[in-house]
Amino acid sequence: MKKVFLIFALQAFALSVFAQTQDVSTTGGTPNITLTPLATKSAAIAPPSNELFNNGPIINSPGTGSGGADESVLQNTSLSMGTFGFGFQTSAGNSVADDFTFTQSSDINQIKVFAYQTGSSTTSSITAVYLQIYDGQPGAGGNVIWGDLSTNRLASTTWSEIYRVQETSSGTTDRPIMECVCDVNTTLPAGTYWLEIQVDGSLASGPWCPSVTITGNSTTGNAIQYTNDSGNWNSLLDLGTNTPQGVPFIITGFTAVPLHPGYFAGLFALLAVTVIVRRRFF
Repeated sequence: MKKVFLIFALQAFALSVFAQTQDVSTTGGTPNITLTPLATKSAAIAPPSNELFNNGPIINSPGTGSGGADESVLQNTSLSMGTFGFGFQTSAGNSVADDFTFTQSSDINQIKVFAYQTGSSTTSSITAVYLQIYDGQPGAGGNVIWGDLSTNRLASTTWSEIYRVQETSSGTTDRPIMECVCDVNTTLPAGTYWLEIQVDGSLASGPWCPSVTITGNSTTGNAIQYTNDSGNWNSLLDLGTNTPQGVPFIITGFTAVPLHPGYFAGLFALLAVTVIVRRRFF
């Protein structure tokens, strides 16, 4: 009897741990929406002028949500995908990370990340965002060069006007995605880096990270997830397809504009002319 109880206790513990790492969907069923690749529906929206990097879209069905909102549709029928979102909650010690590349030195002002808590209203329940930037992949030799998991970087958070749904539940509103703008204010030289994200919220569910979502693609990136129970970084894999996913985030700021090679020569020439003119006429 004790052995049976122990087995059930271990199973319950395993389920509770897993429940914190993924917000799981059900695969299959009858879809109530037909997805069309965005390229054939509308032109891409131009990014803001200060966008340095965008790690991928989460909207794959514009305007089809409740009240005309956009939807991020998990393709649980057409692709048999099975994960609404991934755990990166502070309370469980979980986080996610993904890479980004700068081709020239860049001043980062802010980073925008996305999160939801199942059952929230469109008033954001996100209370904190923690960020770290690595000079390489976390857990594989990368070192933290900026940030920590103790300083709340959240500057503002609002509803993104996007709902996370699946093909069999378009129109539902229980997973409104929040955009979270975080202050960073640092400069990085050209190179490839990794961003680690951890989020806190006021509700019991999550917070969860929706993955990069592209119609017709079950593989959308190469992100990783740290789970406190394992103590390791592992690939961010969709439960239904076992395919790697990407983490959506947007970096804004400005690139350092290199001076033209003739800048100083022209400046010196201008100064020389000024001196000659002053001597001749004054």
